[in-house]
Amino acid sequence: MLRCIFYILLISGNPANDLVDIINKNRTAQKLPELNDSPGLGCMALQYVELCKGNCTSNGFVNCKPPEDDFTEVFGPNCGVELPTFGTITGHIVGCQAKYLEASLAFSHVLVKDSKALSLIRNKSHTEVGVGLVGARKGSFFWCILFSDGQTNSTFVLEDNGEGIKQKNGCFSGSTFPCSSGQRIPVFLNNSMTLVLLNILYKLLFVMT
Repeated sequence: MLRCIFYILLISGNPANDLVDIINKNRTAQKLPELNDSPGLGCMALQYVELCKGNCTSNGFVNCKPPEDDFTEVFGPNCGVELPTFGTITGHIVGCQAKYLEASLAFSHVLVKDSKALSLIRNKSHTEVGVGLVGARKGSFFWCILFSDGQTNSTFVLEDNGEGIKQKNGCFSGSTFPCSSGQRIPVFLNNSMTLVLLNILYKLLFVMT
């Protein structure tokens, strides 16, 4: 039991990374190469859905389409993407849901609901992928996947040795930073559950010895 508690308390994942893993497993199952997980793309995917928060329809459609110029003029600079390394975005998938879903459910129920989205996931021209997600306070959760055909580690490069600019909300794949703000609660453990587990652990370690 003690081992299980330690395991739960030490969970520190990133659901955006989990989605990249699912995308790559789907591709390799079709004998397609894995995509490079690009933090620059991931951060811009987060910027995309951050802009579109509050625009989720009842059927899970993101009713928001930022201008293409926003990628170079807004999203990239907000992430710290070095402008000379900006590449071509070859596709994107966005989706939203009234509540948070773990990566596998978000993939199948929100992002890849039809053959068109699946064919985009398996497009042979893609070489890089980035995933971002964010939750609106007392609102829906939003996911975005961006694809590129750029060269690995030479396109969408983040400044400051790959750190880029720390984001105030949400998660993005390839990030060295933990998920921010409200996303910590639904993605990992809620505060009350953490306190319960810490109390049990304290009793096991100190009271029962």
